[in-house]
Amino acid sequence: MVIFRENPSGGAPLLLMVERIKAMAFAGGAAVFPGGKVDAADFDYAEMLGGPLPLDEAAARLAAIRETIEEAGLALGLAGVSDPADCDEARAALHDGESLQAICTRHGWTPDFERLVPWSRWRPPAFERASRVFDTRFYLADAGATAPIATVDHTENRALFWATAAEVLEMADRGEVKIIFPTRRNLERLALFGTFDSAARHAAEHPVTMVQTYIDKREDGSWLCIPEGHGYPVLAEPIETAMRG
Repeated sequence: MVIFRENPSGGAPLLLMVERIKAMAFAGGAAVFPGGKVDAADFDYAEMLGGPLPLDEAAARLAAIRETIEEAGLALGLAGVSDPADCDEARAALHDGESLQAICTRHGWTPDFERLVPWSRWRPPAFERASRVFDTRFYLADAGATAPIATVDHTENRALFWATAAEVLEMADRGEVKIIFPTRRNLERLALFGTFDSAARHAAEHPVTMVQTYIDKREDGSWLCIPEGHGYPVLAEPIETAMRG
């Protein structure tokens, strides 16, 4: 979930980034957007809710909602929540293994899928995949002008911070944080927009289709690339500098 927050200093919106612990098998030590694996319970809840979305899409949005509560302590994408940061009990229950469906029922919350704007979907080609398949969907979410207090979970992540997309890129260039190839490309794209609404309009103009990386061997070496047409301003990076997880 790419969480936007209005910048109290003016200028570009702030985005929430979490820094993964170094021991994680994927993107260890990197700054990423909150998120994680879709669970069987997410599919069960999506099937119970029904609605116009395909089952896998609804389950993915539920996973983004659930993982954001777990990782950042923010309940976004849910109707009936008065304060997104007031979800300590729900967070503890999720960490104890309770389902999002049970928690929403107890609190009177209802998933509001329209609050999650589809942004992109990435999956590496077959030669990039070994025993693990990463099919990652990114959604935009607006936290508005509030200043939600996000707190790190200290399980999968060691820290979190708010910064503009351009600031995160500058931090990475200075070596202060690490960002993997998909995160860098998404931050470059997000940096084009000064408001959540303008980013959401851009997303609507570029319906989500699968982004698949490929390697282009050039005279100056091998480059990790993505195709045109997905809305990204930068399409390639030398493979020796690209952090791939």
